[in-house]
Amino acid sequence: MEANRKYKRSRQRDRILELLQGTGDHPTADWLYTQLKDEFPHLSVGTIYRNLNILIEQGLIKKIDFGSTYDRFDANITPHYHFICERCGSIIDLELTIDPSLDTRVNTQTPYTALRHRIEFYGLCDRCAKEA
Repeated sequence: MEANRKYKRSRQRDRILELLQGTGDHPTADWLYTQLKDEFPHLSVGTIYRNLNILIEQGLIKKIDFGSTYDRFDANITPHYHFICERCGSIIDLELTIDPSLDTRVNTQTPYTALRHRIEFYGLCDRCAKEA
């Protein structure tokens, strides 16, 4: 897709973004579809994906890939770390300071040039830890 492509405003796209911004979760397209199908009776999962891709292109959301079968989406586009629960699959934003020294270490200790990094922590969320 063309990077600076202009899109007409869409009520469906606005609602998708609003839902993403209003949840601390990192939902799938299917979850968004379920939330919006009554409001937009002619909505399809394909329309959800098209609008998600436009929002990604516009820099308003990110697609996150943790090796899951389903794409997950995040309206928090600031650099941050995630915690992934290995039992229930929830993805939680961690309020930890990003460590830029990791990029510096890669740049000084290897022949590579790190521009950014992504770290995920895996374990049990508080709810699943209580059940264990």
